[in-house]
Amino acid sequence: MAKGEGAESGSAAGLLPASILQAGERPAQVKVMKKEPKKKQQLSVCNKICYAVGGAPYQVTGCALGFFLQIYLLDVAQVDPFSASIILFVGRAWDAITDPLVGFCISKSPWTRLGRLMPWIIFSTPLAITAYFLIWFVPDFQQGQALWYLLFYCLFETLVTCFHVPYSALTMFISTEQSERDSATAYRMTVEVLGTVLGTAIQGQIVGQADTPCLQDPNASTATLEGANHTHSTTSLKETQNAYLLAAGVIASIYVICAIILILGVREQREPYETQQAKPMSFFRGLRLVMTHGPYIKLIAGFLFTSLAFMLVEGNFALFCTYTLGFRNEFQNLLLAIMLSATVTIPIWQWFLTRFGKKMAVYIGISSAVPFLILVALMESNLIVTYVVAVAAGISVAAAFLLPWSMLPDVIDDFHLKQPHIHGTEPIFFSFYVFFTKFASGVSLGISTLSLDFTGYQTRACSQPERVKFTLKMLVTMAPIVLILLGLLLFKLYPIDEEKRRQNKKALQALREEASSSGCSETDSTELASIL
Repeated sequence: MAKGEGAESGSAAGLLPASILQAGERPAQVKVMKKEPKKKQQLSVCNKICYAVGGAPYQVTGCALGFFLQIYLLDVAQVDPFSASIILFVGRAWDAITDPLVGFCISKSPWTRLGRLMPWIIFSTPLAITAYFLIWFVPDFQQGQALWYLLFYCLFETLVTCFHVPYSALTMFISTEQSERDSATAYRMTVEVLGTVLGTAIQGQIVGQADTPCLQDPNASTATLEGANHTHSTTSLKETQNAYLLAAGVIASIYVICAIILILGVREQREPYETQQAKPMSFFRGLRLVMTHGPYIKLIAGFLFTSLAFMLVEGNFALFCTYTLGFRNEFQNLLLAIMLSATVTIPIWQWFLTRFGKKMAVYIGISSAVPFLILVALMESNLIVTYVVAVAAGISVAAAFLLPWSMLPDVIDDFHLKQPHIHGTEPIFFSFYVFFTKFASGVSLGISTLSLDFTGYQTRACSQPERVKFTLKMLVTMAPIVLILLGLLLFKLYPIDEEKRRQNKKALQALREEASSSGCSETDSTELASIL
């Protein structure tokens, strides 16, 4: 197309007088200059760090809520257990639903001077930190207190989704180079793992004194329970409530600082060939195209099983350490060992996937957890061995953190090649991946709770029956092993290997150059018409 337009320009120039022809030589020279190959777009280390910092708010707040919201509702806000279970379940379910809803709204958003994704991040931040702070505030009224927490919990999950879904999709708009996106993703995963450590440390250090003692007799009366709480606590209930508010204020400040760094340090960029697409596409047509894209379905299926495996370990890790291994006071330290190990090894996995390929990194990284899970299932309670297993598990956790977000852009590139005139589907890809991940989290929570309830779990008891200890061991070891093996079998069907990635990269580069040269030809024709 560009070649034909150049021929028409040359024939028109031949009809011009010599004086005008001399003036028309400049567009020809400009045209030669425009055909020169463009330099590869590279992100600076500062750009990558600013992009990575934007992943911290979701992890810091999510970690604080995941580990401490339940005990806060029961022991500090003094919500009854049934209402607390409703708040936690409905909040988790609503969190999963909001991802595709926000993805739909983003896909319909127009491009602005700030981009298409950045406005969502900017306007959701102040509202999100307000809702987060009110989650940790105890209202003076008792009537309708559960509704207060349900409202602000769901509101915060909606607003943080308005931050996280566009931030996740931003991966596709920070650079057109696959290697640069992979490198930025590695930076992001490192910061996100640090965010989980930071959220646990801040919340744990400030409000750790809010813990209640275990009961030797779980069937004791209410008066006995209140006496145990009174002898254990060294501060008043009001001071404990203020401690939670202080922790919420610190985490909200981190949220705002990270959002400002992201907004100021990252520029959203539009693909050249997207500007040629003028026909709007409905969300449901885009969803149908996304959900019928083979590589996406296979990638989601594989990571659904592996995510479910790691979430089973995560959800039952505290109970397993407390009751099965007997390390009641070592849970936070073991968790810290896992997260620090994951933080250190993420750069190593980034090098590994660059050197040996992403599919090989999936097989090696995720399967490396299996021998250590078997060791935990077979060994007796040993603190030193448990710490060794925790450090080794962090290596596999790093791979599970990094690889999904590194492989999703490859799937989207493959989709763009097969559907070159369809754009705006990136939020759908990312939001539905997050939806399925949270779905896995809900399934793991349901399976764990039902299993423990069936085997006779005793709330707040100092020890549990042997059936409960065995169930916890199965939930943390054998069930994750089976799920990991099923996930790795599904990854065998994933078609995008390193050779396919290189082919897609070349084809996309040709598509971008064609779009750019087409735009240049239209500019040359306009200049020639003005000369005529």
